[in-house]
Parts: sequence; structure tokens; C-alpha cells
Amino acid sequence: MNQQQDMIEGAPLIKPSTTDHPLYDSIVEACRTVYDPEIPVNIFDLGLIYTIDVSAENEVEILMTLTAPGCPVAGEMPGWVQDAVEPIAGVKSVVVGMTFDPPWGMDMMSDEARLELGFM
Repeated sequence: MNQQQDMIEGAPLIKPSTTDHPLYDSIVEACRTVYDPEIPVNIFDLGLIYTIDVSAENEVEILMTLTAPGCPVAGEMPGWVQDAVEPIAGVKSVVVGMTFDPPWGMDMMSDEARLELGFM
């Protein structure tokens, strides 16, 4: 195996978020205002937001998924997230990407989401 393969195989499946950026908490709170219409829990606590990446220039990139690829709001939800995050003071731009790799699983939910849905 060459070094490039080792680096790819050793990389996390989900890129870490920029949790130390001053805008991170505000972005998380904005994501918590977005709900999957079929589930009474916000998309952040459901674990649908994989990465919140904030650049030094306050450009925000969000990578998210859905509970299932055939979700009826698949085409709309990234726009809902963008609409929730864009108005935050200091945010320069927002790009929301969608992935199904890795696929979402119930183990990605927060304890609050599990409690709300009766799984705890």
C-alpha cells in the first residue's frame, strides 16, 4: 500500500467541524431551528449535520445528510439550512452540501433526540 492510500484510509469518514470558531455556536443554534417534517426533532440533534466548516473569512460550508436518500424533502432541506444560517451576523456566505456517505444511523442522534423519540 502506498502512502496516499494510508492517508485516505486513515482519514475520518466525516470531516471535523470548526468548533473553535466564534460563529460555530450560533450556526448550531440556527441548524436547530430546522426540522425534518416527519420527525419532531431538529436536524442537528438528529445527527443530520455532519460538518460545519467556518473559514477565517466567515464563509460557512455545511455538509449534511438525510435519514433516508428517498426523503421527500431531500431537494428542499439544504435550502432550509442555508436560509437559517445566512442571516447570522458575521456570516459571509453559506454553502450546504449533501452526502449519503456515511449513511445516517440512529446512533448519530443526540441523547436529547433519543429521549424525545422514546429511544431512551
